[in-house]
Amino acid sequence: MSAGDLLQRLWAPHRMAYVTGEDPSSPEQDDSCPFCRIPDGNDADSLVLTRGELAYAVLNLHPYNPGHLMVLPFRHVAAYEDLTAAEAADVALLTQQALRTVRAVSAPHGFNVGLNLGGVAGGSVADHLHQHVVPRWSGDANFITVVGETKLLPQLLADTRNLLTESWER
Repeated sequence: MSAGDLLQRLWAPHRMAYVTGEDPSSPEQDDSCPFCRIPDGNDADSLVLTRGELAYAVLNLHPYNPGHLMVLPFRHVAAYEDLTAAEAADVALLTQQALRTVRAVSAPHGFNVGLNLGGVAGGSVADHLHQHVVPRWSGDANFITVVGETKLLPQLLADTRNLLTESWER
């Protein structure tokens, strides 16, 4: 460890298939892509909140905060500019619905909404476009996050999903 590098590291080589997206089968659906597989599963088990015509909303498996979700097209596409107009509209509509729903259910003080386009931008699944919707509260990053490098989440994902799906506008 160098003097300037104080980070602890947790090695998880089994996650490389997830990160690199090995074995792409086609540009339309990639069997190795977790976001292509999610719509084929049971919505409750896969944490899907709602489905549009061309996109869906799903809870993030590794949330920053309760209610952290993603909106993404069904089609396997990496670049925002490669979305069809209809896909872009469906992603936008579901994002608006997500903001309204999370606001109604948990009254966050604000939101982070955004895309990480490409691996260097922070996208761990860079080949399948997805937009994050992260509710934020004053003080949501406390000492345990900063000092202990641990995120405390007060709600189970299944409970969050139930609250959001019950309130989602149809």
